[in-house]
Amino acid sequence: MTSSLPASPLPSISPPADSVAARLAGVRARMSVACRAAGRAPGSVTLTAVSKTQSPEAIDAALTAGQRVFGENRVQEAQGRWRPRRAGLPDLELRLIGPLQTNKVADALALFDVIETLDREKLARALADRALITGVAPRVLVQVNTGAESQKAGVLPDAADALIATARGLGLTVDGVMCIPPVAVDPIPHFDLLAGLARRNGLAVLSMGMSADYEAAIGCGATHVRVGSALFGERNTV
Repeated sequence: MTSSLPASPLPSISPPADSVAARLAGVRARMSVACRAAGRAPGSVTLTAVSKTQSPEAIDAALTAGQRVFGENRVQEAQGRWRPRRAGLPDLELRLIGPLQTNKVADALALFDVIETLDREKLARALADRALITGVAPRVLVQVNTGAESQKAGVLPDAADALIATARGLGLTVDGVMCIPPVAVDPIPHFDLLAGLARRNGLAVLSMGMSADYEAAIGCGATHVRVGSALFGERNTV
């Protein structure tokens, strides 16, 4: 997407904080257009801002612009970023969108409102066991590896129904499903597969679509899109 903002004279990981609000407004506008094109109400899709590795200035700029739903990939990194901010943000929603190890379950449930990456029975049992201790059942999404990629987390599509049933049987609140389609392929068949799986299991939440394809995901029924680089610029992977 061509930006109307002036180019920085030097490469940067995050855009200047004052440009985050403009990027955010642009993404929201494009989401509204995509919703109308799909015959859906503008505002019916939730924007999850992917804040991993971003600077404090960029995060604060997004918060100042009114963004309140954020996605993080790593529990420990998210703790350092959000614990100091959480007390003053009662309407904040944090969603774990990266793989979760069972030994991090307690920390994850203490910070995140939603775990989007349930992908195996062992993790479902660990989440349910922690819920028994705290008295609060976590909200979860089942991550589906729609492309059957060996390097990627997620339950395979033909095992997703069974995992959803297992999680429900353990008392977990399964809100929906999420996916990350393979790179450099048409994502629409993957979005359609996920949407069909959700319908089959009576699930309302479809977390799908990222910076490069969130408009297509909205056309396929996404209820949540996870956008990072379109809001903050390319992230620091060091």
